[in-house]
Amino acid sequence: MKFLASVSTFAGRYFAVLVIIAAFTAFLMPDPFIPINSYVPILLGIVMLGMGMTLKPVDFTLVAKKPTPVLLGLLFQYTIMPLTAFLIALALSLPPELAAGLVLLGSVPGGTSSNVMVYLAKGDLPLSITMTSISTLVAPIATPAILFLLAGQWMPVNFMSMFTMIIQVIIIPVAIGLLLRKFVPVFVDKTVTVMPLVSVVAILAIMSGAVGANADTLASAGLIAFVAVMLHNAAGLALGYAAATISKLTPSQRRAVSIEIGMQNTGLGVTLATAHLSPLAAIPSVIGTAWHNITGPIMATYWSKRPIKQDVPKDEDPKTPELNATSHS
Repeated sequence: MKFLASVSTFAGRYFAVLVIIAAFTAFLMPDPFIPINSYVPILLGIVMLGMGMTLKPVDFTLVAKKPTPVLLGLLFQYTIMPLTAFLIALALSLPPELAAGLVLLGSVPGGTSSNVMVYLAKGDLPLSITMTSISTLVAPIATPAILFLLAGQWMPVNFMSMFTMIIQVIIIPVAIGLLLRKFVPVFVDKTVTVMPLVSVVAILAIMSGAVGANADTLASAGLIAFVAVMLHNAAGLALGYAAATISKLTPSQRRAVSIEIGMQNTGLGVTLATAHLSPLAAIPSVIGTAWHNITGPIMATYWSKRPIKQDVPKDEDPKTPELNATSHS
């Protein structure tokens, strides 16, 4: 178990590198990876099961105790990312399938790796965890609804079938993970250390399958799709921080909101695109899998070297202790 835990740590640390290697391999030799697409929903369900096993009831109490930062973060998550994706798609005149895929990438909830980045950035970790959890729980409604409104002009969007799939691959596995932590905590404590490794393998498989299915079109559409994803990610990080600043959130909360909004659940994007749009529509999420895990550590490193001098909003008592990254370390 210790060996697997160390391998899991290694895989998590070099995830972006592994993504790039897997993507190039699938691009050069696509045939062995194409059959993986049949198992994408199951693979994502395994990832979300791991997320559920790491959650605790305390992760949701922040909504009741301090709802404003969470609700603002949720609002920013489901407005900034889909709207910027829509505008970038129009500005770059993306082909319909890539445009719909970019909007889909902007419409999925925050990714779980954002929590690690927020911790390293000395951001408000409880806020990040809660934002990931709540945005995931509202995804069955928010994601297909936003996609229908913004991307319906490019591709047909079936709200109910997408809603059903998100329930199946996101909500149910997370719920099972929560139940396992509650009723068999010893088992969870023994296995949770290797779950990052399982998640990394599953995400790599999902991404490789999408790349393999689009190897012929990636050569022509890959560059413009990469530019679109790069602009989208930068806009999410910058506008997320700006919106949190305008909303007078604390400096640590601004960092959490910025990273949380900038890093999406790309696995869900690939899954939904492959199942309900087209293989080509999965490309923005495939690229995002690698790119988000490059910019995330860069931002975390940048902020980790800049201590937070003031972390109390003007309308709060300075003596009131703030939640910080050590709360869930």
